[in-house]
Amino acid sequence: MEPNQKVADFTLQDEQENTVHISDFAGKPVALFFYPKADTPGCTIEACGFRDIFKKIQDAGAVVLGISRDTPKAQKKFKEKYDLPYALLADVDEVVCKQFDVLKEKNMYGKKVIGIERTTFLIGPDQHLIRVFPKVKPEGHAEEVLAAVNEYTRAHQAQAHQG
Repeated sequence: MEPNQKVADFTLQDEQENTVHISDFAGKPVALFFYPKADTPGCTIEACGFRDIFKKIQDAGAVVLGISRDTPKAQKKFKEKYDLPYALLADVDEVVCKQFDVLKEKNMYGKKVIGIERTTFLIGPDQHLIRVFPKVKPEGHAEEVLAAVNEYTRAHQAQAHQG
């Protein structure tokens, strides 16, 4: 996925087993963050980072969605344990992971495995990709995304005033 590319609509279940389409959020920027596994150390740091600045991201007009290959039940447990205020999407069949090309070969304890490479996609209100954050480091990542959302919002407000 490259910036300016249209993001094809997709459908997944959230932690409540509700059906969610990315098109449900048309009209708002969406921070879609892919993480390897619910309730593991790095993923917890990243998810809690988004939790801690969630209000600021909301105030900037954006939506946060977390996504991994976990089941809705595992996502629900993770969300409740850390009081995460945004939806966690369950991509058990890896359809959306493949769409966004985040499945990569990793080395786990000397064994090669295929897993999610921690990546965030900032999707514009028109469903076009604004920015990709590859190989994310969990610490401080949410602030980096917030800065990108604010930058995008400021640029579009300036354009609106010129028009």
